[in-house]
Amino acid sequence: MSVGPEREQSVLSALDQQAPTTLYWSLTLLATIGGFLFGYDTAGIGSALNFIPYDLSGFALGYLVAGTSVGAAVGALLAGPLTDRFGRKSLLIADAGIYTIGALLCAVAWHAWVLISARTLIGLAIGADSAIATAYIAEYAPRRQRGSLSLIQQWMITVGILVSYLVALVVLKAMPGNAYGLDWRLIFGLGALPAAVGLVLRARMPESPRWLLEKGRYRDVQRALGQLGIEVTVEQVERSARTLAPREPRGRDGRPRTPWTAGVRRALVVICVFFTFQQITGINVPLYYGPHLLAPLFHGGGSKVDAAIAGVEATAIMSAVNVGATYFGFKYIDRAGRRPMSMGGFSGMAVSALVAAAGLNFLTGTAKIVLVMIGLNLFIASFAIGVGGTGWLIQGETFPTEVRGSAAAIGATVNWLANFALVMVFPVWQGAIGLAWVLVCFSALCLLAVAFVAAFLPETKHLSVDEIIHIYEAKMLRKT
Repeated sequence: MSVGPEREQSVLSALDQQAPTTLYWSLTLLATIGGFLFGYDTAGIGSALNFIPYDLSGFALGYLVAGTSVGAAVGALLAGPLTDRFGRKSLLIADAGIYTIGALLCAVAWHAWVLISARTLIGLAIGADSAIATAYIAEYAPRRQRGSLSLIQQWMITVGILVSYLVALVVLKAMPGNAYGLDWRLIFGLGALPAAVGLVLRARMPESPRWLLEKGRYRDVQRALGQLGIEVTVEQVERSARTLAPREPRGRDGRPRTPWTAGVRRALVVICVFFTFQQITGINVPLYYGPHLLAPLFHGGGSKVDAAIAGVEATAIMSAVNVGATYFGFKYIDRAGRRPMSMGGFSGMAVSALVAAAGLNFLTGTAKIVLVMIGLNLFIASFAIGVGGTGWLIQGETFPTEVRGSAAAIGATVNWLANFALVMVFPVWQGAIGLAWVLVCFSALCLLAVAFVAAFLPETKHLSVDEIIHIYEAKMLRKT
């Protein structure tokens, strides 16, 4: 489509009103490959951990499982200022290259510390991608489909988890005698394939038109919009830039103020707290520790390999539920809105955690297995529908263009640090009070999350990314 004189107030308005074509969906899948790789890596360590032949204990073992989250926190923090300076596209390309190298190093690791270092490298790429992907999507997505497009990030995470468990099952069942040799290396190394595809295809992606406009690169804006199916002239882009310039916040003396206004800071706090609740309410316990926790329920005897495969099979079922349930979040987020979806998701998690806890505490045998699996699957489904994708969505859509990368990076860093804290603390927590009571604690935290969302998270559906921050600014003005 072309932008005519009646729409010259801003060429970016065409992005908000554009119908999402196949190009938009393909572009979003490319942008969220990092989500797939995060899911694949999360499940891969759970499947391979029992077969890694190196003598690991204490800190080294815990770091092997959770160290990717530390790398991700660092990667997200570094990506923020880099993406605001150099653009979204260049960082997404670099991330795919780093992950490819990290996955290959995991596959050929000749020493425990090589493996640990490689997983930290993978974490850097995953964290950087998590800081950039939804911000990039929000900057080209039409306002009425922005939620659906951004939730592809969460869907790709769930698909990565499922694919990893399926790969592990195929590899372990096909070559059970090589579980301690080739198998675990294949589970890690195959993650390099989608990363390499992303490395090649991301080079063809358009840069964010909003970022280019903010940087004054008008001819590049024209080129990027053309790739997105919107025809404009350089003159139209320049007029749009002049129209948008007066919106820059200014103090009483007329000089530009910092883009980190009171409203931006409030939005950042809200999103960081949301991300913290997203993690500490327990979603990664069944996904990280699923094979370890469920194997005793499904397998009473046999070899260690058989027990591990049984745990992987049970967790693969939950991963399939995760993928399927994410579809409903994808379908309804732009209809129902961010607030009701997240409040419903946390409420469902609270109830489901209590169901699983009841099964663990009060039942035995088959009845115990059935109720625990029902509870855990509903727990995961509730998260997938209302919580997981909502966090990434509000992270990407909320902030002004000039600080969107840095602010989104801080939110992603908080997410990864909370992830790391839960994964590291859970074994001690479980050992102290038992899994059932840990689930009860998760239920209580979910109810606190519902109260937080009700009090502090505004509804942003159908607003453009340029309008959302004004909701937070208005709240701060009412306080002064």
